[in-house]
Amino acid sequence: MLERLVAETAWRAEVITVWGKQHPQPRLTAWYGSAAYTYSGLTLDPLPWTPLLQTVKTAVEQASGRSFNSVLLNYYRNERDSMGMHSDDEPELGLAPAIASVSFGATRTFILKHKVSKRTVRLPLEAGSMLLMAGATQANWLHGINKQTRPLSPRVNLTFRNIT
Repeated sequence: MLERLVAETAWRAEVITVWGKQHPQPRLTAWYGSAAYTYSGLTLDPLPWTPLLQTVKTAVEQASGRSFNSVLLNYYRNERDSMGMHSDDEPELGLAPAIASVSFGATRTFILKHKVSKRTVRLPLEAGSMLLMAGATQANWLHGINKQTRPLSPRVNLTFRNIT
């Protein structure tokens, strides 16, 4: 699955705006689905679903009991790629969005940090794992993937969501 996702996805190196400054994203991304998505000053126009992504989407919808109309793919090429701490709280996701995250490839530690108590939870996301963030998760928690010091092989993460 990892090899196919890497080979069949239209990966992009994007620049985002954080606190008024532009930074290259420390990973490659791709956006597929039925609606545009804007975050950190970047607007992504969707590519049409591929047969492979449609197959994964169907499996995620069956496992989660939710439906999704878009997917953001993140390609972590090695230990130097990361995702800064953030919440997926853009207006087009709605007030209590459900986001299903599916991982393929190297295990990476997913970090959740509570916005008020600062409690931190670390979850190893292994190949084939699915994590569902729903309800007040985005309102109350930040999440991210840190850089690592030990060498890591590639990982692709798919985050399914609904754009309203």
